[in-house]
Amino acid sequence: MSEMSKIVRTISSISFPLIIIYGLYIISHGHLTPGGGFQGGAVVASGCAMILVAYGSIWTIGKMKEKNLSLLESIGAICFILLAIFGLGFGAVFFNNFLVGSDFLFGTIPSAGSTIANINTGGVIPLMNFAVGIKVIAGLFAIVLVMAHASSTREGKK
Repeated sequence: MSEMSKIVRTISSISFPLIIIYGLYIISHGHLTPGGGFQGGAVVASGCAMILVAYGSIWTIGKMKEKNLSLLESIGAICFILLAIFGLGFGAVFFNNFLVGSDFLFGTIPSAGSTIANINTGGVIPLMNFAVGIKVIAGLFAIVLVMAHASSTREGKK
């Protein structure tokens, strides 16, 4: 897969940070709004795929190795499993959300019945959303990257 024109690359470079920010917003607010780790991860992976199409697979593989994506995907899975184990270990009840009501990460929890939708109202769920998001970003982009690289090496043999 070869790179596109300068116009496509410029527009992709301008819109890529906006797509990443929007995907991270979807991940971080998944416990408050529709979305979450998978949906936000798919948005971020789509932004990465846009860069892949704009700049070509050779350039993209030079910037992001498949081994690094595999490592990032493993880190996301390990973080998710560790958060689940902490929930089982530190929760008073089976599958208890052990960060709700604590000042551990996000400061004071709003009073019950508050209409303020803060990120600190979800306890451990936003952290699990980030772990799933990291796994989905790395997994989906690795699949797209390998497919693009395979198609570009196949085109070179013709």
